[in-house]
Amino acid sequence: MGERNCDFLVFWANHKVMMSKAERFEALLKTHERILFKVASLYAARAEDRRDLVQEIRVQLWRAFSSYDESRSFSTWMYRIALNVAISSVRKQKTAPSSLEDVQIAVPFSAPDERIQFLQQFMARLDEINRALLALYLEEYSYAEISEIMGISETNVSTKISRLKQKIRKEHENGTR
Repeated sequence: MGERNCDFLVFWANHKVMMSKAERFEALLKTHERILFKVASLYAARAEDRRDLVQEIRVQLWRAFSSYDESRSFSTWMYRIALNVAISSVRKQKTAPSSLEDVQIAVPFSAPDERIQFLQQFMARLDEINRALLALYLEEYSYAEISEIMGISETNVSTKISRLKQKIRKEHENGTR
């Protein structure tokens, strides 16, 4: 994954060389900002709601930045906070996306349109937790990383991912007959 690679900004940010806290935060955030948009697209149907959610996630990331342990992966820490904010937002609103056409879920592989559409529709029907698990799995995070982000055991991650795969297979088979 390109965003996990240590580029120039991340090197400087992690080594605190002549950078203020705000500059380090902005450099790290800019390097990993794709996560913000990905999480927002998973949990907000309308463009305006996605923008609001991205802004709320940025605010919460800044508030929590002083507690960020720089010996750990920034993207993992960022995903955890972003997902917590998004899930909390959905639970407060208690509204599902108005239509599947409004949902723009990022799928990290190229495949025929019908497979992507099937996966987008499948993910849109999942509850917030399973949607996050599947998104992280599709992003090729390890079970250990997903466990850390989601705050559940690796065994639980493995079980839930396995069940999601079975459900995908079953729904895909039923839909293609």
